Amino acid sequence: MKSDSIIIIPTYNEKENIENITRAIFSLEKTFHILVVEDNSPDGTADIVRKLQLEFPDQLFMLKRKGKLGLGTAYIAGFKWALEREYDYIFEMDADFSHAPADLPRLYNQCADEGYDVAIGSRYVSGVNVVNWPMGRVLMSYFASKYVRFITGLPIHDTTAGFKCYRRKVLETIELDKIKFKGYAFQIEMKFTAHQCGFQIAEVPVIFVNRELGTSKMNSSIFGEAVMGVIQLKVNSWFRKYPQKK
Repeated sequence: MKSDSIIIIPTYNEKENIENITRAIFSLEKTFHILVVEDNSPDGTADIVRKLQLEFPDQLFMLKRKGKLGLGTAYIAGFKWALEREYDYIFEMDADFSHAPADLPRLYNQCADEGYDVAIGSRYVSGVNVVNWPMGRVLMSYFASKYVRFITGLPIHDTTAGFKCYRRKVLETIELDKIKFKGYAFQIEMKFTAHQCGFQIAEVPVIFVNRELGTSKMNSSIFGEAVMGVIQLKVNSWFRKYPQKK
């Protein structure tokens, strides 16, 4: 079953979620493919994916890595895999249902129909749309986005969002091997670089729901990378020439 779109889902210990999120995506009216970038989860996530591949051999793919190597490197590996194939739209998405599968067509339409190069599922473009997060984490995330916007000048409300659709040409233009950060800062760096390259970015309001199953991978060191990384990112941009959208 062919598709012009692939969703990259990094996994580490997501056995409670991976089957449900896969079936939810494949139940949508639009056909999407999925690439699971699996970081050798000890909980058997890969075994579940392999069983699902028997049921969905033409839609579900897995890239298995040797260990937990970071979110940013997982996505970069997934991007390169997708670019070697004929996908026109490449998505980032979490496995834990914090990103609603029903919103995937909305992101797709912003790029395929409305002409944007990147579509972001935004928690903050229309207020604060976060469910079941502790207030401290909501405030940390919200003000982190404000901070990033202030330092970088990015015209984006949700600068750390991890639910995105890229047109193929964005990932072909961005020099992926020069993307350095692994956690929250990876999400910021990708948006900042796309903006510096001249691509048009849309924010689509979504409701972000905290995971019910499994364990969050967020920690203070990942957040700290974002805080200091933003300054480094901005300073480095003064001395770097970015490839431009054609």
